[in-house]
Amino acid sequence: MADLLIGQVLSYDGNPMTEGVGVARHSARGGVLIENGRIAAVGEAEDLRRAHPKARVTDYGDALISAGFVDAHVHYPQTAMIASWGKRLIDWLNTYTFPEEMKFSDPAYAREIASRYFDLTLSNGTTTVCSYCTIHPESVDAFFGEARKRGLRAYAGKTCMDRNAPDGLTDTAKAAYDDSKRLLETWHGVDRLSYVVTPRFSPTSTPDQLAAVGALWAEHPGCLMQTHLSEQTDEVAWVKSLFPTARDYLDTYEAHGLLGPGALFGHAIYLEPREIDRIRDVDASLIHCPTSNTFIGSGLFDMDGLSTSGHRIGLATDTGGGSSFSMLRTMAAAYEVAQLRGRALHPAELWWLATQGAARSLRADDRIGNLAAGMEADIAVIDLASTPAIAQRAVRAADIWEALFPTIMMGDDRAVRAVWVNGRLI
Repeated sequence: MADLLIGQVLSYDGNPMTEGVGVARHSARGGVLIENGRIAAVGEAEDLRRAHPKARVTDYGDALISAGFVDAHVHYPQTAMIASWGKRLIDWLNTYTFPEEMKFSDPAYAREIASRYFDLTLSNGTTTVCSYCTIHPESVDAFFGEARKRGLRAYAGKTCMDRNAPDGLTDTAKAAYDDSKRLLETWHGVDRLSYVVTPRFSPTSTPDQLAAVGALWAEHPGCLMQTHLSEQTDEVAWVKSLFPTARDYLDTYEAHGLLGPGALFGHAIYLEPREIDRIRDVDASLIHCPTSNTFIGSGLFDMDGLSTSGHRIGLATDTGGGSSFSMLRTMAAAYEVAQLRGRALHPAELWWLATQGAARSLRADDRIGNLAAGMEADIAVIDLASTPAIAQRAVRAADIWEALFPTIMMGDDRAVRAVWVNGRLI
């Protein structure tokens, strides 16, 4: 039986960052028809009721029906140590991250955290994530197993490191290639799952390991590749000391086959002009992680300059460096960071970045991130009056954007009224 969801409906006909907010489409009394896990039609509620009289109707009243949120850069193994106090990136990794990630050699622990992670993200309306795992194959199996059980479209890969990390968290160039290849062949394309080639970042991989995972990506160009780039100034300086002949940080990847369409570069705050041009020219993606960038004191991403110059940009929580599992909180942080750089992002732009923009960064915007016929039915239903503070502000709104913005700035999991995954209410 078809399902017809009724409420306020928000979708997009284009990219509001470059085409203007007029590409956003809002219906105050719209409908989304779901059949066999996909969106069959989007339109006015009464028109869809008449056309599909046998559909099972769920009326969400004034709640907003949207594509589910897409989180383009996360570390699910850091779930338990999110919001750890007071370190710069490198010290933070050594003090908090690496000790926690060593626990993922235990398959039972990996499964426990994977289950907890998806409980938390789904409760916040996030229906797709792209995650780093640990060096342990068990961590990848746990992530994909849990995602598959829930019917999610999900992306992840084994994190590869062969230096500058504890002994229990390092592999070798050969092990990185062999483990990643086996995991890729096991999981990629199964149901809604996609493997991602995942060197953590240049400081924790030797040139031999970067070359090995670059070779694997060349053999499987249909996969994505994710890593970190220019997150903090001391990190950039460290890369220069480790790769003295490289032209810049990006060159440490480019020289080893790790730059091209399908590359995802997290953070990207301190980019050189050559790096900006090369990333745009090859149509790689930049992933903005605003709560992480402020929490760890990294810096301010240039959303306006990079989007205007034609870069493919996604939005992400970067849990657990980011301090929230919520894409609402992440949108709020993106707004605040852009304000500090002199640009007030419109609510239509922020919502697009957390849905279709993030999906586009994963090269999946033909499947997820928007409400349109033929798309996979991953949907979040958002209460725009979820707390007294939000409700008293929203009631004064003159249009949908004034009604939505208080939820962006003050909303949390209480705003998520319902989540549909692959056409199923979960």
